[in-house]
Amino acid sequence: MNTRFLQSFIMVADCGSIAEAARRLNLTPAAVAQRLRALEDDLGHDLVVRAGSTVQPTEEGLAILENARTLVQGARDLRAIAARGVPAGQLRLGATASAMTGILPAVIAELSTGWPDIEYFVQPGSSQELYHQVIRGELDAALIVKPSFSIPKSVDWKTVRDEPLVLIGPADIPKGEISSLLGRFRFIRYDRNQWGGHIVDQYLRKNNLTVQEWLELDALDAIAAMVDRGLGISIVPDWAPPWPTGLQLSKRPLAGGQTRQTGILWNRAGARIAAVNAFVGACAKMAPLPLRTLGK
Repeated sequence: MNTRFLQSFIMVADCGSIAEAARRLNLTPAAVAQRLRALEDDLGHDLVVRAGSTVQPTEEGLAILENARTLVQGARDLRAIAARGVPAGQLRLGATASAMTGILPAVIAELSTGWPDIEYFVQPGSSQELYHQVIRGELDAALIVKPSFSIPKSVDWKTVRDEPLVLIGPADIPKGEISSLLGRFRFIRYDRNQWGGHIVDQYLRKNNLTVQEWLELDALDAIAAMVDRGLGISIVPDWAPPWPTGLQLSKRPLAGGQTRQTGILWNRAGARIAAVNAFVGACAKMAPLPLRTLGK
């Protein structure tokens, strides 16, 4: 039995959607559907059924789901166990959107040179989502924004990058006090549901700054693109490049603002701990990263 087929079934069951499962597995929906059919043929039972706009496990699917998780997890661990302390096997990683482009590629490039037997599964998501997946053991490690609360002793944390808050505006924005600019231009807010967006909100409240609320987004690159088009101004963490290309922005540091700390959260124990430690070491080589300045 092909464990990749089991992995596809598990992902469909967790997501409730073949399309979303395909996105997370970096496959086409047709490929995921084909894997499901092959698995169903092998077991002799239907494992999923459509229920409105979602896909749900059948009774037979639910019956095998937890055993399937155990089999897939065991298969992932075998290669790491056989390596006897040498970094190997599949690392299950998570990364936020900015870490996915600004940090992770360099880390994996570093690891691929030194430890070619490591394989990678990368799960995109918000810091909050990925944090809980690491805590539950679904991911080995994740590049996220540091939480504001204490983390359990089963996991550890290392900051890779300190990202101070900056005011970004169009390149031709006039000089002036921050309070004056916020009162003059529409404000594109970094989503307060995101841990980084909460830091921005804290800064505004702490300094009694009033903004012209207009739009709230959870995508930093989209905020920067809208500011570039003259649609408003924003306060964001100075995240790791690359920023969207071709931007003409003014970027002004904000005195006294809390920094967003982006770093790695990882499980301290497990069959793949050698590979996890190698990943943490590669991340540590990147700290601190230089900050990039755009425009003025």
